[in-house]
Amino acid sequence: MQVTPHTYVMHIDDDSPHHPGGSNNYFVGDPGEAMVLVDTGDQQREWTRSILAYYEQLGRPPIAAILLTHSHQDHIGGLDRIYDVIQAPVRCHPKLVKKLTSMVGPEAVTPLKSREMVKTGGGVALQAVFTPGHEVDHVAFHLPEERVLFTGDCVLGASSTTVRDLTSYMKSLHLLTTYPHDTICPGHGPVALPPRGGELVRWYMHHREEREEQILAALAQGATGVKEIAHKVYPRNLKKGLWASAERNVVTHLEKLVQEGRVTQTPSHYVLQPAS
Repeated sequence: MQVTPHTYVMHIDDDSPHHPGGSNNYFVGDPGEAMVLVDTGDQQREWTRSILAYYEQLGRPPIAAILLTHSHQDHIGGLDRIYDVIQAPVRCHPKLVKKLTSMVGPEAVTPLKSREMVKTGGGVALQAVFTPGHEVDHVAFHLPEERVLFTGDCVLGASSTTVRDLTSYMKSLHLLTTYPHDTICPGHGPVALPPRGGELVRWYMHHREEREEQILAALAQGATGVKEIAHKVYPRNLKKGLWASAERNVVTHLEKLVQEGRVTQTPSHYVLQPAS
């Protein structure tokens, strides 16, 4: 599906409860001249075949680069097989180079520089935006000519995302607001078109700020454990398989609050039980 004059999305329904709305890979540029590929999907053969089939539909354009948003398996798992077909330079965050080198060889991988412009066909280029938080090696990409942000897992289309470092993540969201955009092309979920696309990053910021206030309220009510806090701030009807992610999100919020000096963490205590 063509989203903007130079943006094409290959969507696949991967049925993951952690990112409803399926997953996306993007070809950006001019099919008659050159393009770049953003992310290579999971290692599932169906996913890889879908990307390569879409590449065929576009007419097998020259690929100027394979851009990876971050190191999670559902974004890099298909890299080796796709690289074998496309044979394009692999570009990623410097912290991801070693892992990708083991997949496709050292000659294939070149680290991105912060704010580097990666040229593609049609007279457009993508700018690399380092956005740690969801993962330490996360990179978003900005297509200024068409006011599009490719947000990987930093911002999703149909749900919130998991976060490794919330302090870094909130800084990354703020950074994304400084790049003029009307459209969000996420790693998962539907593409956010105008006007929603221009509002989504700020919604994410508000959502995290709201969650933080809920956690502070739970602490004020006497909750002290992660599970206890999670059950106070998340809906009771949350799907069973999502509770682990909910608890991880609570932990990231607590870690941020500890760093800010707003919360004190007490070490766990271990008591020997009497012999039975």
